Amino acid sequence: MNITRENIDALNAVVTVDIAKEDYSDKVEKILTDYRKSANIPGFRKGHVPMGMVKKQYGKAVLVDEVNKLLQDALGKYLVEEKLDVLGNPLPKPQDDLDWDADAFSFEFELGLAPEFDVKLKGKKAITHYNIVADDKMINNQIEHIQKQYGKIISQNEADKDSEVTGTFFNEEKGIDNSTMMTLDKLKGKTNPKKFIGAKVGDVITLKTKGLFNNDNDLMTFLKVPQDIADGLNVEVNFEITEINGRELADLDQELFDKLFGKAIVTSVTELKEKIKEDSEKQFVQQGDQKLLNDVTEYLVENTKFDLPASFLQKWMQTAGEEVMSEDQAKEEYEKSEKSMRYQLIEGKLINEHKLQVQFEDLKAYSMEMIKGQMAQFGQMNPSEKELEDIAARILGNQDEVKRLSEQLMSQKLLGLYKAEANIKTKEITYDDFVKEFYS
Repeated sequence: MNITRENIDALNAVVTVDIAKEDYSDKVEKILTDYRKSANIPGFRKGHVPMGMVKKQYGKAVLVDEVNKLLQDALGKYLVEEKLDVLGNPLPKPQDDLDWDADAFSFEFELGLAPEFDVKLKGKKAITHYNIVADDKMINNQIEHIQKQYGKIISQNEADKDSEVTGTFFNEEKGIDNSTMMTLDKLKGKTNPKKFIGAKVGDVITLKTKGLFNNDNDLMTFLKVPQDIADGLNVEVNFEITEINGRELADLDQELFDKLFGKAIVTSVTELKEKIKEDSEKQFVQQGDQKLLNDVTEYLVENTKFDLPASFLQKWMQTAGEEVMSEDQAKEEYEKSEKSMRYQLIEGKLINEHKLQVQFEDLKAYSMEMIKGQMAQFGQMNPSEKELEDIAARILGNQDEVKRLSEQLMSQKLLGLYKAEANIKTKEITYDDFVKEFYS
């Protein structure tokens, strides 16, 4: 067997694999001999079928199978030995005139080669890392929400701005008929909530679905319509009120503090505010870090210049998936995924250059910390080391979970690298301003 490579350019190459008769003949002969021993052919005793008949019936299929096995094995070893960093998989060149009756064969494969490039983490323009804080307004709103949640429900004769209104949305033509409970602060603008003020049980209020809720997804929730119908829905719906309730706010006393956090952990309103601020800002860290990760990713993709073997990758995409794509479909798919491919190459280079690795002990510690946090949410504040290790062992026994957690942990390691090496500036921002600026 002989393997040669011709480099078309820096990103494309053709590998030729020449297979001689001596490379496959012994294996083919052995398989056919084994077939002869077990073949059941009418007119012949088992094991006494003429070899010529066995070769005629099975010979070509066995030859094709063995040659293909040789090809895959040889090509795989060649790529490893030559340390070729390829994109996608080698693509066999079509050979419509291949003669399987010949003794020797020659096969050609197209390769897409990964580009050579440098990654500069430290750009001229600083990337902002947002330190998201809980301001007084947010903390007070959270306290009011807690008081409502743990407060008493009081029946009301008529609705006010703080009421919880239960009723049924209906529109016969659109098939809308759904009973629900909502608070008036869910409604968008001033006109919609005003229609409910002073309303009583039995009243029917007419509303327009367009711009009805502050959150567009609430249209699906409260009217129980699928998203494809909710998107762009602009009709009138009636809401018949069946119940109106208010909430008597819970007292901010020790009984409430103990319900929320455990006995005597919080003992005053001041401590309650501090606890809410601390817990909220712990959660905000993840959002600030995710924004930084997204921004650094965008910076790296935009500022790390290299070419890709685009024609090869589009050709590879045509047959790489479960369904064969047309040339136009593959081109469209390539354009959609090009940025993602570029970042995967950049990320891989950073991981190699900075020797970022996810060891099993890292993964175990990470999963135990995650489990501990989840258990705390359900009031289990002090699980034993054995409990944590047993749960972690079950999780790490699942390959899908190992893959998912490994990706999360590698993202954390990359984030640490970005914070240390990239040009980062920190900016303090309230949660409300963060949401308005980046998610509105």
